[in-house]
Amino acid sequence: MKPILELVTKLGPARMAAMVAVTLTLVGFFAFVILRVSRPDMGVLFADLTMQDSAAVIRELDTRGIPYETKGDVGQTVLAPRADLPRLRMDLAGKGLPSQGGVGYEIFDKGDAFSSTSFVQNVNHLRAMEGELARSIRAIGRVQAARVHLVMPERRLFERDREAPSAAIVVKLMGDLDPSQVRAIRHLAASAVEGLKPERVSIVDERGRLLADGARGAEATGAGALEERQAGIERRLRAQIEEIVAGIVGQGRARIQVAAEMDLNRVESRSESFDPESRVVRSTQTRSETSLTGGAEGQVTVGNELPGATPNQGQPTQKDSAQKNEETTNYEISRVTKVETLEGGRLKRLSVAVLVDGVYAPGADGRPAYQPRPAAEIERIAALVRTAVGYDKTRGDQVEVVNLRFAEGPAAAEFTEPGLIQSLLSPTKEEVMRLVELAVLALLTLIVLMAVVRPLLKRVLESEAPAAALAGPAGALALAGAGGPAAEVAAETVVRESSTNRFLESARINGQIQAETVERVVDMVRASPSETVEVLRNWIHDT
Repeated sequence: MKPILELVTKLGPARMAAMVAVTLTLVGFFAFVILRVSRPDMGVLFADLTMQDSAAVIRELDTRGIPYETKGDVGQTVLAPRADLPRLRMDLAGKGLPSQGGVGYEIFDKGDAFSSTSFVQNVNHLRAMEGELARSIRAIGRVQAARVHLVMPERRLFERDREAPSAAIVVKLMGDLDPSQVRAIRHLAASAVEGLKPERVSIVDERGRLLADGARGAEATGAGALEERQAGIERRLRAQIEEIVAGIVGQGRARIQVAAEMDLNRVESRSESFDPESRVVRSTQTRSETSLTGGAEGQVTVGNELPGATPNQGQPTQKDSAQKNEETTNYEISRVTKVETLEGGRLKRLSVAVLVDGVYAPGADGRPAYQPRPAAEIERIAALVRTAVGYDKTRGDQVEVVNLRFAEGPAAAEFTEPGLIQSLLSPTKEEVMRLVELAVLALLTLIVLMAVVRPLLKRVLESEAPAAALAGPAGALALAGAGGPAAEVAAETVVRESSTNRFLESARINGQIQAETVERVVDMVRASPSETVEVLRNWIHDT
């Protein structure tokens, strides 16, 4: 303990304060470096969270004791250790987190059905339907968030006409939705709500673009379907042509455009034809009549009714008989009735334009030189294209295949390294940021060592050298022989230090060596007394 106190007294308060400050700074800096290096690598657990979901996720992480970080004004992004991300996502998904701020049918698990009114139950049911629909829509690939508003008209008593329900959907997209995906969202909402028709569903994205108009009805839906069908036909034919041509001229060495002209008229025709040669008996009706007429017997006449008149008796009478037969046969003549309905959207005319690049062969200077393709090859490509698109000359289709030089040359083949080297040459963004962080910390550590620690150690070692030269009994004697008050103070200080050094050196330095050392120091002091006095003054000044 005594050597430490002597060292503190020797350095002085200013030096001790500076050394303590430098030591604390170094300790803090190296502690920061160690904590920074040993801190786990953080990755994004969830992004674009609402305030409710962010609070629920953070509460769950605090309960588990897992370190986390938040970014954004309201903690919209939550970061967690990268190694635990898959397990945390699965565990939180099992608890319904994040819920994206929507409320589903679980709203009925928290309420009391006996104490709530029918109005509250209807509102909760509407909220639950909207929340469940929003969750289903978010399951689509490019939909990041969704909100659903349902309008369910109330049905009153004694009301015959009921207004149809409608829906409005707002989606936040990562990219653009295809027309088929927009139609799928409309049918999804219509299938989930009773009485809702797809044409009554409006869809708007976060930029205010109207993706589906629910106010124009089925006419707009039909027109949009026809446009989508035309685009689909053009896209399908373009893909077929590109697949064939790319196999001949190479990938990316052909430009293809397809224009399909559609007939949007809806035609309905009826025709009826009879075949007189084809007869089938439908019904047969036969009728027979027989009639018999007699003479004047039993006739009632005026003469027979007079008084005293006698009827004619014994006179012969003439009788007439008649017979009639009728037969009616009904035949069924075969009849053919044909009703044809041609819906709109028929392919009326097709135009195909194909532009192919030439051939590049090494020239005299070693560079690729352009050469046009032979006419026979262009004709064969045109024949393949006509076959692929179903060319119909009577319909007025046109197919043109032209060989021209492209503005850009063929792309050079990229050199690919093996798997390990490729991963080292193309690191991910997280790996690059981690390497940059470690490099900055290593550079700061090197700067501190070279600019702070090294000068400090050098200065301490230089200050210890003069004191070591005058330490021990020889120094004490030399200072005592110099005389003067300053020499006496210095001699006393040296004597105190020599007692400690003598105690430490007594085990390994014998008396003979000490005697020789004293004689050598005395000779040095006698030989140069002025230099000895200067050394003593410097030493007193340092102390």
